[in-house]
Amino acid sequence: MKRMLFVYNPTAGKGAAASHLSMMVDTFTKAGWLTAVYPTQGKQDATRAVRELGAYYDRVVCCGGDGTLSETAAGLMGLSRPPVLGYIPSGSTNDCAATLHIPRSYKKAAELAAGEKELLRWDIGSLNGQSFVYVAAFGAFTEVAYDTPQDLKNTFGHLAYIAAGIASIPSITPYHLKVEFDGQTLEDDFFYGMVCNTDSVAGMKNLPTDRIVLDDGLFEVILVRKPMNIWEIGAGLQTLLRPGEVEEGSALLSFHASQLKFTSEKPIPWTVDGEYGGSHQVSLLQNHRQALTILSGRA
Repeated sequence: MKRMLFVYNPTAGKGAAASHLSMMVDTFTKAGWLTAVYPTQGKQDATRAVRELGAYYDRVVCCGGDGTLSETAAGLMGLSRPPVLGYIPSGSTNDCAATLHIPRSYKKAAELAAGEKELLRWDIGSLNGQSFVYVAAFGAFTEVAYDTPQDLKNTFGHLAYIAAGIASIPSITPYHLKVEFDGQTLEDDFFYGMVCNTDSVAGMKNLPTDRIVLDDGLFEVILVRKPMNIWEIGAGLQTLLRPGEVEEGSALLSFHASQLKFTSEKPIPWTVDGEYGGSHQVSLLQNHRQALTILSGRA
């Protein structure tokens, strides 16, 4: 019989997963899986458990929010031969589930996670060796992605809010950065940066989905300079609708890259998959192409 490690976060989504636990395990059993269930005990526990136990199983399935998925993926990245990953979303936002086209229904997500047909080779990012599954960001209003009211979450909600905030608050201090990526170099003052592989950030689908390919080895990179006026903000946002070319005159730069090096005059605090990712003066970001295999409706 096939062996599955099922890791779930009992506090995600106000603890909703617990009421579906029996149904999920029964779904796995009916699909031929002998399942070991592990409830996480705190932050980073999923990473530790998967790193220590994952090699003994044919599949690892996690249930929780984006943070639980991120921790589980980090644990798998520590294995020489990581098993296939399944994901059942139970968080409040579930950006990754939206990007991966995983159903919000516990039953349907469990059936997908227990199946064999929807395999996607998934790019995983790293920031100075720390794994992330969908976004690493720095700068002004980084927390806005997780606090923005729903009425601001329109087409360009997150980025428009950041750009407008930067334009209206002259006291915000930018980071002077040298950005090296795929043989190119930029040097300027930047207020915000995002390196991602996702259709959605904090529930806001503010990235053109035709430019996001989850297995091509490329990040979507967005950098924001100081916009001078509302017209420049609008022009910068329009660059997101065009192919990824670096436009030197724009307040908002958008391009693809497989690896980047940010060098700053002072340490930059990063947010990684919605959690604090440390402060670094030199930040190395690497796209690990098709590093993990996940059950995905997008496949």
